[in-house]
Amino acid sequence: MAAALFGLAGVLLFRRPRTALRRPLTASTLAAVALGACCFFCSAPATLAAVNNYTGITNVGAPLTYSVISAYSCSLLILLIHWRGGPPELIWRLTLRSIAAYGTVIAGIIILFALADAPVERLRDLDTYYATTPYMREMIVLYLVGHGACTLVMGAVCWRWARQVTGSLRIGLYLIIGGLLLDIVGFEIAKGTAVVARWLGNDLDYLSTTVAPPVVSLGALVCCTGFVLPRLHQPAIAHWRSLKDARRLAPLWAEVQSAAIAPKPSPSWWHLPQARLDWLEVSIHDALLALAPLFDDQVRRAAFDTARANSHDVEQARVIAEAAMVADAAQRAAGGRQGSPEERSDYHLHATQTPGTSGLLKLAETLQHSPVVSAARHASLTSSRNRI
Repeated sequence: MAAALFGLAGVLLFRRPRTALRRPLTASTLAAVALGACCFFCSAPATLAAVNNYTGITNVGAPLTYSVISAYSCSLLILLIHWRGGPPELIWRLTLRSIAAYGTVIAGIIILFALADAPVERLRDLDTYYATTPYMREMIVLYLVGHGACTLVMGAVCWRWARQVTGSLRIGLYLIIGGLLLDIVGFEIAKGTAVVARWLGNDLDYLSTTVAPPVVSLGALVCCTGFVLPRLHQPAIAHWRSLKDARRLAPLWAEVQSAAIAPKPSPSWWHLPQARLDWLEVSIHDALLALAPLFDDQVRRAAFDTARANSHDVEQARVIAEAAMVADAAQRAAGGRQGSPEERSDYHLHATQTPGTSGLLKLAETLQHSPVVSAARHASLTSSRNRI
């Protein structure tokens, strides 16, 4: 489950592959999340058993898992380096140092396992079972120390940095610190205590086999959330606003959608709110353009005068007048009535001239709530019925 949640976070970050790979910060975040998922996948007993059986080497899944954990530790440091920023030369130099350090750790893990004698397959308690075995002992200590160093460095940097930033970045840093604390308690302290207990002739294996896995999983997920939150916070807010704007534009679309000349296929249910809002804006503009020949300046002027008489300011009266003219044109179009060339208005709606959705949103709200617009719509509908 932890691996699947890490994978889901990676999918969210990788929703635009070309853009993601061009940005070092996004690419490093994606690498850290992917390696985190690999850690949990590789450490599962079923995976360890499958790797051992496939390769024919007893316990070879252990150095594989420890190597992935070390690579994950390295990716976290690299992500922290890119997250903090600075001159490109400094970022590149620190990145190379991190890769060199943990590359050495991974090489040491592989060499020590090759030198060790571990004939009994252990899928859940290898750390404690082989805690006193030559070379296996050193391998276990090496990966614990490597991961512990990463945890301490990250915790110190995040704590210092969290006091200098605000917003979602500060929340993300506090989440990372919380995840690191869980990691220290559940991984470094629990496993380390169990290993040291074996050295002293005692048995505290439950700390490694029972306590550590769930605590480490929770800590990693909290940490992952802290890394992903600042990257997804702004897009999430943008999509939430798009969803709200799309709902607010619904009355306007319901009024004019029958007039759309060439409506594009509506987006599927899996499209993000921003894509749905873009489609809705284009469709509304298309429908308003189709209704333009039916705009009646007399309806607009009468609605403007009525709105001013009802104590609306000039801006509000203008929006009400435009909404009344649009409602009248939509009713005339629905009734099959066509405007003659000499009656056509050359008026351009402010809503279609305003960048973004603000103009359309005002028009939609007025269409839904203004009694002046309702009166104009009713008058147009009554006139159409009388003609019929």
